[in-house]
Amino acid sequence: MNILVTGGLGFIGSNFIKYIINKKEINIIVNIDTSTKEYSAANKNNVQAFENHLKYKFYDAWLEMLNHSEEKQKFKKIIEDHNITHIVHFAAESHVDNSISHPRRFIESNILGTFNLLEIIRDFPEIRFHHISTDEVYGSLGCQGKFTETTPYAPNSPYSASKACSDMLVRAYHHTFKALITISNCSNNYGPNQHNEKFIPVVIDSILNNKKIPVYGNGKNVRDWIFVEDHCEAVWFILKNGKIGETYNVGGNCEKTNLEIINDICQVLNVNSQDYISFVEDRKGHDFRYAIDNTKISRELNWHPKTSFNEGLKQTVEFYKK
Repeated sequence: MNILVTGGLGFIGSNFIKYIINKKEINIIVNIDTSTKEYSAANKNNVQAFENHLKYKFYDAWLEMLNHSEEKQKFKKIIEDHNITHIVHFAAESHVDNSISHPRRFIESNILGTFNLLEIIRDFPEIRFHHISTDEVYGSLGCQGKFTETTPYAPNSPYSASKACSDMLVRAYHHTFKALITISNCSNNYGPNQHNEKFIPVVIDSILNNKKIPVYGNGKNVRDWIFVEDHCEAVWFILKNGKIGETYNVGGNCEKTNLEIINDICQVLNVNSQDYISFVEDRKGHDFRYAIDNTKISRELNWHPKTSFNEGLKQTVEFYKK
């Protein structure tokens, strides 16, 4: 495989490259990303472990700019020069709070960026295109039930709406132009390299620096958590054996409230959570609960999450302590 990864300077993208780079099936990995955007979560430090690897190449590019003829030709030349066989599209703006304060950024990055990529692969019909998405496109659950691949989309934030739109574009290019696509909708990731604006890094940083942890509302919103390496393995399984045109939901079978997450981190760091929690005004349109039904990917591709939350959390805390 000759794989092009978009967003490989980010949290999940960099972990994915690290996960696959030494696999025998991999000939080359081309990382397309940029750290020059004012609001980008890309971080060049995330690729230090493999930036000198013989299989690794990096190119700086903005996907939103690929509608310009010169940038489009540069991108197509990268594909041709490296004989790309697979594209894995991680690049996206992903922080809900930022989407509320600056929604245009999410429209440009998540919708226009994906559209530009899809337009390019129309000239490379043999390339397999995998699109990384989120469980947030399904909206909010009550106390019961889980999201399946047939759950109707009901996004409730500019972020989830932009990802829902990008999912629909990918699906449409398969049905209209026969693009060789797959999609995965994943639950909340955690682990090394996650941007410091995300919930678990915020909690760890607050405790390590003796600051209050801002907790939305009553802290009882529920998320399904998955260790990032397990997500990377799921994407790898889909690339190898996933059925073209299909969507796969990926989750960790690990539902926890925000307060439970804080308590778990405090236990790892051996501190009292009550000394750090500070309740703040709830987020606008805050979804109550997400939960993923893994049945399809487990049954069809024999993928199952491996890392317990306790083990994954210990690894994550150690990373941020260092």
